[in-house]
Parts: sequence; structure tokens; C-alpha cells
Amino acid sequence: MFPDKKITVGKLKVEVFPDRDNLGKSSAIYVANQIKAVAKEKGTVRIIFASAVSQKEFLAELLKIDDIPWGKITAFHMDEYHTLPETAPQRFGNFLKEHLFNHRDFGAVHLMNNDLEEYSQLIEEAPIDIICLGIGENGHLAFNDPPVADFKDPKTVKVVELDEVCRQQQVNDGEFETLEEVPKTAITLTIPVLLKIKFLSIVVPGESKSEAIARTLFHPVSTECPSTVLRLHPNAKLFLDIPSAKNIMEKL
Repeated sequence: MFPDKKITVGKLKVEVFPDRDNLGKSSAIYVANQIKAVAKEKGTVRIIFASAVSQKEFLAELLKIDDIPWGKITAFHMDEYHTLPETAPQRFGNFLKEHLFNHRDFGAVHLMNNDLEEYSQLIEEAPIDIICLGIGENGHLAFNDPPVADFKDPKTVKVVELDEVCRQQQVNDGEFETLEEVPKTAITLTIPVLLKIKFLSIVVPGESKSEAIARTLFHPVSTECPSTVLRLHPNAKLFLDIPSAKNIMEKL
């Protein structure tokens, strides 16, 4: 599980693994170690999880680690299709139930709903220790697409309009059959919330993310590619596989 390549860009640590399975194992071990360290220090852990096909290997490997103190974890997620029925399989809370929450006894799990003020209060009542996130094909973080991303956003949670690249990604990932089925709006945690978190684990496998990764690491930091802001965080680690890193390999 040793990475094939390692690089630091700005403050962002980047590791490249030969395939999705090794990426999933390594990122799960990293997150598990952070959970255990925080639990030992504080007694509780507040953690936010991403919901996407790109996270499946990581989540599966995380569940295999025996000594994670699940009962000390308060869990959240980053974004949600608030206009879909609560039973819709595409809702991110349901994805996380299927792939994580239903398999372990968490201390608490807070699923996003349409009450933005309530969810904002839950997020704000104590620091978040860890976030497990991905990067979109347009460089989005959560549902902060380039047209709506704001590095100084005063809000904690907001309703956003999704751009077409983001919506098409949901079709490409197999979550929806057609673009017309993908909701045009969603709710999301804002970028300042993500950047205040102590530890960031960013899992990004797959060739479809290779252009976004190149922009993330080597384009100017701006909301034109929101993920570029990750280079400013002091405790962020980006996990890639060979396909997602293909456009940056000559620079490693």
C-alpha cells in the first residue's frame, strides 16, 4: 500500500497509488488513525463524509478496520438532493446508510434535511475534526460548483444551483439515467466550513477526474476551480490512483 509517487503542492500532500483498491486501503488506514488519535485526545470525534461512487472503496476498507471507536463518532455529510423524496436511492444520506452508517453503531448520525438552520447549528455547535471528501469533474467541493463557490461564504449551509458539468457527472457515475432526471438544485456545506476542519482526507480515483486533478494542483487558486483552495490547508492529503493522476505524472 506504499504510494507509487508522492508530492507536496503548496501545503497539500499528494500520494498516487497503482489502483483504486490500494487507494481505498491507504486512505482508510489514514482516516482510521486520525479517528483513533482524536478519540484518544478528546473522547469524541466529529466527522463529515462524502457520498459518491468514488468513495466506495474507501468506505468498504474503513469498515474492515476493527479498532475504530465508532460509538464515539458523530457523523455528518456534505450535501444532499433536498428536492428528492427521502426514500430516493440517489439521496446522499441513503448512500451513506447503505455503505457505512447501517453497518456500525455510531454515537450519532445527522442526515441533511430541508431545515438549513437546524443543520447549520449542528455543524457549528463544536469543531469538526475530520472530513472525507472528493473532488468533482469541474473541481467542485461538496456542491460548491465554480459558479456558486465562495471562499469567504458567510453561510454554513446553502441551496445552490448545480451547473451542467456537475449534473452530467451524476449521470456518468450511474446515479441517474438521464441529465433531465438530475435535480437542478441541492444543498451543500460551504467552502469555509470545509476549510475550518482540522484534517482533510481527499479521495479521487478514476480517469474522469484527471483534468480536475491537474487544475487542482497546478492552476491558480480561484473559484474557477474550487478545489485549488485545498493547496492552502495545512492538514490535507489527496489520494489518487494512476488514472486520476495521469495528467500530472510527468510533474511527479
